[in-house]
Amino acid sequence: MILAGDIGGTKTNLALYDWPAERVEPVRLETFHSADYKSLEEILEEFLTPPKPPMLLDDIEAAASGEAEVESLPEEPIKLAAACFGVAGPVIENHSQTTNLPWVVDGAAIAKRFDIPRVQLLNDLEATAYGILLLRSDELEVLNPGNPPKKRQALALIAAGTGLGEAILFWDGKSYRPMPSEGGHTDFAPNNDYEIELLRYLRSQFLHVSYERILSGPGLNAIYEYVRDTKKNEPTWLAEKIKAGDPAAEIAEAGLKGQADIAKQTLDLFASIYGAEAGNLALKALSLDGVYVAGGMAPKLIKKLQDGTFMKAFINKGRYKRLLGNMPVKVVMNQQTALLGAASVAAALSHAPTP
Repeated sequence: MILAGDIGGTKTNLALYDWPAERVEPVRLETFHSADYKSLEEILEEFLTPPKPPMLLDDIEAAASGEAEVESLPEEPIKLAAACFGVAGPVIENHSQTTNLPWVVDGAAIAKRFDIPRVQLLNDLEATAYGILLLRSDELEVLNPGNPPKKRQALALIAAGTGLGEAILFWDGKSYRPMPSEGGHTDFAPNNDYEIELLRYLRSQFLHVSYERILSGPGLNAIYEYVRDTKKNEPTWLAEKIKAGDPAAEIAEAGLKGQADIAKQTLDLFASIYGAEAGNLALKALSLDGVYVAGGMAPKLIKKLQDGTFMKAFINKGRYKRLLGNMPVKVVMNQQTALLGAASVAAALSHAPTP
């Protein structure tokens, strides 16, 4: 049995797999609200503790009458061969300080505490990169079919969710090898006067305005506030819904349904900047084999990503418009891709010879 985890700023997914060689479905999968826990170890303790078996009715009645004391035998603890966790933050020497959580995750400490022979930490986008290599065609939506070269080159991956992640996969002659990155924290580069004003607006609040400040759940709300404060066109009903609920979700719903101009304008700006940064990453990686758009936001905004706004900004690179137009662009619809990637790495670790 192997253990895989996707450790995000909002939620943590953990799953057990009996993974022989090819992709399989998890034996057990649970989701935890990350902010409710002080550490990953606390979640693992809860997840890995075997539940007590239910008592039979006769035993309950006997215990209640005092005729017998019923002792239920605990289940055998889960024996794990390996574990792998995708962590939202930089991983250095199997150790990570998470970006959007006050956690320190240490692979060696987890291995010792839970008696796991091999524990590997990956950056969450590195885990997602392993996962996209296992996806089926029905788990992807194509934004641009492209025309990739016959000889394999490189892939790029960008993912907006609680934060913004980026990764590159290079072809080593036999397979794609994911390479982690913290490219989401690079400086935001506006493309027009409207975006320049957005940068000025955000600079009044933050010392450093990265792409993550814009291309994320909180970033969608930041764009909305910019549009609200400049165009003064916020309807009262939407302001009340945003105040009472999840701002990003309420803005997205109103924009996708065409219920408010301010929400539609917010999504237009978000999709355009998302496409532009995906194009930036594609140029830096020279990802001729394609670009994958993953993360929690893309499937929810798929209708917006499909309307042409994203791709128009993606290819708007002057003399390199044709080059970018030949790159396939696909949206990852499987929300468990990072978990799947972590599981594939854990499976490889479990089958590796003992050093």
